[in-house]
Amino acid sequence: MRRRNRSTIQVGRRLRNNWGLLLLLLPTFLYFIIFNYVPMYGILIAFKDYEPGLGILASPWTDNNGLKHFINFFSSHNFTEIVGNTLKLSLYTLLVATPTAIIFALLINYIKNNRFKKVVQTVTYAPHFISTVVLVGMLYLLLAPSTGLINRLIVSAGGRNVFFLNSADWFPHVYVWSHVWQHMGWDSILYIAALTAIDPQLHEAAIVDGATKFQRIRYIDLPGIVPTIVIMLILNAGSIMNVGFEKAYLMQNNFNLGTSEILATYIYKVGLINNQYSLSTAVGLVNSVVNFMMLIVVNSISKRLTESSLW
Repeated sequence: MRRRNRSTIQVGRRLRNNWGLLLLLLPTFLYFIIFNYVPMYGILIAFKDYEPGLGILASPWTDNNGLKHFINFFSSHNFTEIVGNTLKLSLYTLLVATPTAIIFALLINYIKNNRFKKVVQTVTYAPHFISTVVLVGMLYLLLAPSTGLINRLIVSAGGRNVFFLNSADWFPHVYVWSHVWQHMGWDSILYIAALTAIDPQLHEAAIVDGATKFQRIRYIDLPGIVPTIVIMLILNAGSIMNVGFEKAYLMQNNFNLGTSEILATYIYKVGLINNQYSLSTAVGLVNSVVNFMMLIVVNSISKRLTESSLW
């Protein structure tokens, strides 16, 4: 009891002595409470036949122990297609964007001319700040069947016009590689920061021993940024089902629907267009649970294999 009282007194003293710092944390604390935890109350909609006029509490519970909407989603004819498209886009983006950002960071790290390095970084960071609507508009202009720059180059080389944005086969490639172009520079910032933290004496010793740049990258740079790479992969695994809604929806049309219909666009159509609020909430809950489970699993595997993890 005395130990508990002492610890309580010590905690009280720390709170009184650091009240200014706690006051600075208050806005962030309130933000997470109001916008992240309070909305969890709406999860009940997934287990009810929600009627806006009755409200959440007064709406009746569904059949099958509240699992009606989950069963309807899992048994729907396009369940496999929607989940498959979401996973394909997410994994495709992860497998392409992560190595590209790492390679770009390594190349930037070996540029000796600081002025040229700053210019390259500024040019590659800039696309990150382009809005999704503007980016998709640029894609429509560049990939237009007859007037687009890409198709003009293809025709001038002896090929035929390609309907990129109207093709289900081309949609994943256009989606992913436009993402790489837009975010490669920005995503490389963390890796560049990790590379600058590597002890320069390691490179000096390697140069004295006659190591080439490729050998320095392989045995010094890559091992040095492995913890950062692992952490980023864990975070990305925790959002593996969250493919950007805005871009997919703006690029979507009746011709490429077979590969462009993902969970985010499906939730939007079911919930806001068809007014099936309970079903859309159930799908969103499944999405969040899968992401949470993936985060835990990948973090556990990473902790065992590399000793790097979020917790």
